[in-house]
Amino acid sequence: MQNTPIGIFDSGVGGLSVLKEIRKSLPNESIVYFADSANCPYGSKVEAQAQALAREKIEFLLEQGCKLIVIACNTVTAVAIDEFRSVFGVPFIGMEPALKPATFQTKTGKIGVLATENTFNGRLFKQTLEKYANGVEVFVQPGFGLVELVEKGEHKSKKARRLLEKYLLPMIEQGVDTLVLGCTHYPFLKEMIEKIAPQPIAVIDPSSAVAAQTKRILCEFNLCSEQNNPTFSFYTTGEKINADRILSQTMNHPYHLKQIKR
Repeated sequence: MQNTPIGIFDSGVGGLSVLKEIRKSLPNESIVYFADSANCPYGSKVEAQAQALAREKIEFLLEQGCKLIVIACNTVTAVAIDEFRSVFGVPFIGMEPALKPATFQTKTGKIGVLATENTFNGRLFKQTLEKYANGVEVFVQPGFGLVELVEKGEHKSKKARRLLEKYLLPMIEQGVDTLVLGCTHYPFLKEMIEKIAPQPIAVIDPSSAVAAQTKRILCEFNLCSEQNNPTFSFYTTGEKINADRILSQTMNHPYHLKQIKR
């Protein structure tokens, strides 16, 4: 079981930001990644629909022999991870809103969170907000349309810039100096976010924390791989050419990519 792969699931290619950090922390681990790009975005879907779509893909990853599942999707973490942990017999790692580190970073006491509607409505975000946001003011902003641009490889486009300006500048004008990225697609926009901000702003990406937690759980369950030749398999329900374009920019290791209709 040690040398079986880690499974990573996201509604699309956003979770590659998490995969990148996991590879840094766990260079010997093989990975199977599933991007449900045909049904992306999940952030605006009704809860039951997001749960059903995600469950089908999790079952596919388990069929590939995955020893641990990383849900690299804030929406699915919010609406389904509790159920998956109770149903499936492997450890699950999810995305948590990075409000705690943001409270340590902010100097103005004002934090912005850019995420999806389902993330903001989820139990986890509300609990994290209650636990860590005492004494700070939190501004929340749904990132309508941003996931779709990242999926199409248009995260450096003029349209992406216009949307980011619309969402971020009002928060910055209110004194926000720290921004939490509450969707795994958004780290692809980090460079543009930093350019848009009229003054330096701390951008918090939780991917490294997720990678650290993945490593801790693998060690705890004695599941760390001992192999020196990890393999990387990617499945997408979207257009293969789009996934390959983004993968080629992200991966520095050979990979197998397959389009799958599910």
